[in-house]
Amino acid sequence: MALKSFVLTIVIMALVTSISYASDPNPLQDFCVAINDPKSHVLVNGRFCKNPEHVTADDFFTSGLNMPGIAFNQFGVTVASANVLTLPGLNTLGISLVRFDYPPYGLNAPHTNPRESEILVVVEGTLYVGFVTSTSAPNEKNRLFSKILHPGDVFVFPMGLIHFQLNVGKTKAVAFAALNSQLPGLNIIANASFGSHPPINDDILAKAFQVDKKIVDYIQSQFESNNY
Repeated sequence: MALKSFVLTIVIMALVTSISYASDPNPLQDFCVAINDPKSHVLVNGRFCKNPEHVTADDFFTSGLNMPGIAFNQFGVTVASANVLTLPGLNTLGISLVRFDYPPYGLNAPHTNPRESEILVVVEGTLYVGFVTSTSAPNEKNRLFSKILHPGDVFVFPMGLIHFQLNVGKTKAVAFAALNSQLPGLNIIANASFGSHPPINDDILAKAFQVDKKIVDYIQSQFESNNY
């Protein structure tokens, strides 16, 4: 009986330990305003912490999300972001905000954000959005969950899954996304596959996508020419 109790205790401790490391730890201070200062000796979430005595209200403020941002891709989508790069006070807080502007038929191509889940709200126009599940078992399919969104509609994209948004209207569309990461990261599937540096061997891509190598070479040349 004593042995069984001991084993049970070890199992519970292992479970607790694994759970404790399943997500980022909570901050142990009120804030850690990011600063690019190699002389600092405190590094949290990839950023140096500004001396709290030098922190001001401006460190927790940014503007510009009332208008379209910078060009995001070759499909005309623009992005304005409030993340740790534009809002240093977000460092260690695990949140960020993005504004997307889509021209008619503009596409935010299938991509992943490796460090976040995303909740999107449409404020103008009509978007077709969706995500594809992963396969964790031999007989499990990549399921597509998709929806047409109108102003006021909200859709969630789970962490790490391939997802997309397409403006299906004849007028522009605007949406805001809240993300549970200070810097979510971005991996556009087509760009990563055909526009990597150096390029992936075309034999590999031809076999993976089940197409002729000439098609792979042509697609790779398109990514080289437009630099996306």
